[in-house]
Amino acid sequence: FFSEMLFLLIVSMIASSSSFTMHGRSQLAIRFEQKREMRLNMMQLDRRNFVAICAAGLFTQAHVASPAAALEPCPKGANNCWSSASTDKTRVAAWRWPSDQSRADAIVTLKQVLDSYPQAGQDNVDLGGWKVAVDELGQSGYSRIEFKSGIGNFAKFFNGGKPFVDDFEVVVGEESVSIRSSSRVGDSDFGVNAKRVNFIAAGLRDKGWAAPGVAA
Repeated sequence: FFSEMLFLLIVSMIASSSSFTMHGRSQLAIRFEQKREMRLNMMQLDRRNFVAICAAGLFTQAHVASPAAALEPCPKGANNCWSSASTDKTRVAAWRWPSDQSRADAIVTLKQVLDSYPQAGQDNVDLGGWKVAVDELGQSGYSRIEFKSGIGNFAKFFNGGKPFVDDFEVVVGEESVSIRSSSRVGDSDFGVNAKRVNFIAAGLRDKGWAAPGVAA
C-alpha cells in the first residue's frame, strides 16, 4: 500500500511539474512573441519616420527658391517689364555686391540707394514720386516700391487722369539681388522701367557692386 501511494505521489508530482513547465514555456513564448511584435512595430515606425524625414527634406530642397525664382518673369515679349526671372529679351541680370561685403551690409547699401531715388523723378520718369509698399529687406530680403509716372495729359487720356503705377521689386539672395520692374497696365512704357532700373543700378555700381543695366 505504501509503495502504491508513493508511486501515485511521484506520478502526481511529475504531472504537476510537467504542467508547470508547459505553462512556463507558454508564458515565455507569449512574452517572446510580444517583444518580437514590438520590435517589428518599432522598425516599421522607424522606417515611416525615415521616409517622412527624407520626403520632407526633398520637399524643402525642391521649394527653396532662388532669388530670381521668387520673382515673376515678365510676360513673353513684354515691352514694359524687366525681370531677373525672365529668359528672353526682358531679362535683367542679378546685381552682385562686393565679395568682401556681408549680406547684411549689402542690404544696408541697397536700402540706401533705393531711398536716394528722387521723389521728383529723374530723366523725365517717375514724376509722381514713389512709396515703399512692402519693406521686408531685414527679414525675408524682399521689398516692393510703387512708382508713379505719366502724370500729364497722357495719364489724363489713357488712364482716367490717374498716374500710371509701376512696381519695382527686389529679392536679396545669398550672393546677389534679383529685381523686377514692371508697369501694371499698357503694353509699352516708353522706356520708363529701363530708366528706373538703370538709375538704381548706377547707384549700386558707385558702391562697388556689379550691377548691370538694361537697354533703354
